[in-house]
Amino acid sequence: MLDPQTPLAIYLEGALGLDIGKMGYGILRYSPNPVVCVIDSAHAGKTVADVVQSPRNAPVVATLDEAMAMGAKALVLGTAPPGGNIPSEWRPVIASAVANGLSILNGLHEALASQFPGLAPGQVIWDIRQEPKDLSPGTGAARFLTNRRILMVGTDMAVGKMTAGLELQKAAITRGLNTAFLATGQIGITITGAGIPLDAVRVDYASGSIEQETLKYKDKDWIIVEGQGSLVHPGSTATLPLLRGSMPTDLILCHRGEQTHLKRIKDIPIPPLGDLIRLYEDLATVGGTFPAAKVRGIALNTGHMDDDGARQEIQRLHSETGLTVCDPVRNGADALVDAILG
Repeated sequence: MLDPQTPLAIYLEGALGLDIGKMGYGILRYSPNPVVCVIDSAHAGKTVADVVQSPRNAPVVATLDEAMAMGAKALVLGTAPPGGNIPSEWRPVIASAVANGLSILNGLHEALASQFPGLAPGQVIWDIRQEPKDLSPGTGAARFLTNRRILMVGTDMAVGKMTAGLELQKAAITRGLNTAFLATGQIGITITGAGIPLDAVRVDYASGSIEQETLKYKDKDWIIVEGQGSLVHPGSTATLPLLRGSMPTDLILCHRGEQTHLKRIKDIPIPPLGDLIRLYEDLATVGGTFPAAKVRGIALNTGHMDDDGARQEIQRLHSETGLTVCDPVRNGADALVDAILG
């Protein structure tokens, strides 16, 4: 974890405006660190707000040299290329950053720290996506906790589960609830400084890693567990360890407005939301063996829609499911807090 005062440059070369830049977008929205610039030569001379919606703006530059001249002290690898490996064209940029004393925040599967020994005092390479030590298989221990454990689940990958969870935490804290956010991916861990990089954990220890982290927050009123993947996606294996590790009492379904098929496997349809809701609930409770987690509401990502379209889609899904539906970024998450409390 970096000092929260460290100025960041976010490396989004070729990715600003695309969904693979979600690491960078999450840092812009939620990180306490100052962001001096974003690096993407395709949009140099613009600002982030010229390209994507973001609550925090920053200039876009073409080169690392420009970022260092603006005061950057750490480079965030802000994209997520397929496979999680570092593209060959990034390596000279990373090597130059390290040689010039910058720290590196690396959320990809390939570790960098061992490739750059002998760092300067205060310089760090944070390989976020590494399996923690001293893990063990899950035991179901979280089912004995007396607090509420709210797991964010999804209809697809990258539909806004982390964002919805952080907005829900913010709304819950405002309402006086002592609420923790349990990060399970590289973006959430970077923002909060704690958590489990679930997709870097061996399958035998996956549920145990989530259980171990959940038990750390046993004295909280609410634990909001960041979701990963989706039951619908054939490449996702994260849902079961999240369910078994956290033993949720409540679920929030996260969905992108108007989406009918998986974004990257376009011939796989998303089932009717009512059917998917029942599937998540049945898988959570296993015939009553575990807590009867219920989907309390739908966090709808409408960032790509205008106001009228968003309102219509919210009303349509409310009519279809009977559940509270809101966009926690556009509208705030108070309605979801009410649905959980109700």
